[in-house]
Amino acid sequence: MKPEDLEKLVTRRMPFGKYEGWLIADLPGPYLNWFAREGFPPSEIGELLHLMHEIDHNGLGELLEPLRPQREHR
Repeated sequence: MKPEDLEKLVTRRMPFGKYEGWLIADLPGPYLNWFAREGFPPSEIGELLHLMHEIDHNGLGELLEPLRPQREHR
């Protein structure tokens, strides 16, 4: 894992499947568990899904909150 991978979790969107368009960091635990059972895709997205599964499985999701882009108030 590289530090920039954590930032990718809060900026990259799922490119396919049931949760297409969702941020990787926002994917539900059961969906991540499904990938863990069935196999992660052999790609950067697969690596990010695996990382997010580990974070979710270990209850560390709150660690990503400071990395989320701040929304501008207008």
